[in-house]
Amino acid sequence: MKITILTLFPEFFATPLNTSIIKRAKEKGIVEFQLVNIRDYTEDKYHRVDNPPTGGGAGLIMQCQPILSSLRSVKKENSYVILPSPRGKPFTQEDALRLSKKEDLIFICGHYEGIDERISPYVDEFLSLGDFILTGGEIASLAFSDAILRLLDGVIASESTKEESFQDGLLEYPQYTLPYQFEGQKIPDILFSGNHLAIKKWRRKQSLKLTKHYRPDLFDKHKFSAKDLQLLQEEDSPDWEKKAIEKGKKFTSRDEN
Repeated sequence: MKITILTLFPEFFATPLNTSIIKRAKEKGIVEFQLVNIRDYTEDKYHRVDNPPTGGGAGLIMQCQPILSSLRSVKKENSYVILPSPRGKPFTQEDALRLSKKEDLIFICGHYEGIDERISPYVDEFLSLGDFILTGGEIASLAFSDAILRLLDGVIASESTKEESFQDGLLEYPQYTLPYQFEGQKIPDILFSGNHLAIKKWRRKQSLKLTKHYRPDLFDKHKFSAKDLQLLQEEDSPDWEKKAIEKGKKFTSRDEN
């Protein structure tokens, strides 16, 4: 995949694109990033890329010509152009999965008070990071890129993306690591049972409970299976969980250190 970012501030991406998973994905040749400085394409003799809004108003508006010229310099037949914008629908995990199947993505980063409306016909999709205002499209473009490229084959282990928050409209179950006890809080004993079916069932139940508590908006629109409804109606520590824990005690031990 190739990701091209049109921006007035390419230096913004210097560290994020050369760190951690994104850096490794680039080194493996899975993803290629191209940063294009919109200012390099202005035809204004003073090198300006913005002007006050026609009709009056606060701030400055990015002009058509530099944006469109920079876009035309990189756009290919299979390119998909995205403009981070409040008019777009909020970005979701489903969008990340859908866009991960594209071969060539181009993000246009607006700045100041916005961009000239006449750029809109050249945009394939508007996407929003959320219902709040940023100083520019750079943060949103970086967030979108990160969410998309981590789903590409070879970027991270495929097992790591199978059970994640929002994968099926719910939050992910809670995760733990040793030590068994930390400042009075213990890892749930079911996770030491060795009973993978019981652990999976417990994790599903916790996923449902966490979503209900922290994201009732997601919970209310989720389509529950009969097994989900049964888990939600259960008491804490039901018999199947107690049996799995008791049986597991014969084969496993907890590391108190």
